[in-house]
Amino acid sequence: MQSPDSNFSTRLDTPAFLEELSEGLTEVDTLPDPDPDCDTQSSIVLASSSEYRKMLLSRIVDDFICESPDIDEQRLDNEALSSLAERLAIEKAGKLRHKYPKHLIIGSDQVACLNIAGEEIQLCKPLTRERCIEQLEQCQGKTVIFYTGICLFNSRTGKLQSSVERCETRFRKLNARQIWQYTEKEPALNCAGGFKMEGLGISLFEHIRGDDPNTLIGLPLIKLISMLHKEDYDVLG
Repeated sequence: MQSPDSNFSTRLDTPAFLEELSEGLTEVDTLPDPDPDCDTQSSIVLASSSEYRKMLLSRIVDDFICESPDIDEQRLDNEALSSLAERLAIEKAGKLRHKYPKHLIIGSDQVACLNIAGEEIQLCKPLTRERCIEQLEQCQGKTVIFYTGICLFNSRTGKLQSSVERCETRFRKLNARQIWQYTEKEPALNCAGGFKMEGLGISLFEHIRGDDPNTLIGLPLIKLISMLHKEDYDVLG
């Protein structure tokens, strides 16, 4: 495991292949020559097409580019869900490094999981109303953990920062009519777990616990601000 001062900072339980991935992003032959006139403070890229992440980032950054990276989001064999969220965030940021060689690229990914009999079960984007109802029924009265991976990659210097932020939600016990009404009023078929916390989805929970409420929406702003600060980008500047 590399030291905290190295270009790749990550969780202690992140598997070795994630370190190898970061090394691949910073190989000398893939990076452009540094440009002393490059101003990274005005060169932010959000590697996402999510309107929710775009909305969150606009709270702290006035001017940025949005582009969705094309990556394979398939979970690897025996991959922990927290590691999956971090790996996908890194891959999203790294995917755009050639197109944006002098930028600070932000990657983020969220994974929702339900613990059943000691096993973490991933809650995917339901895509259909039937599947959404099925997942919400599974969650009633239970705790669902959301892991949100966040990565900031400086494509000019090769410096990479990454982290996984954890948010715990406790679902209320709802009856079938209430669940049906929720999916009728606010279908969230493209959201992990099948709900939008920033909308009517807040009615599904007894409590939410985490360091940053934005984590549940999909972009941990507190952690991101800290990462940007390490790149001499001051959101209050």
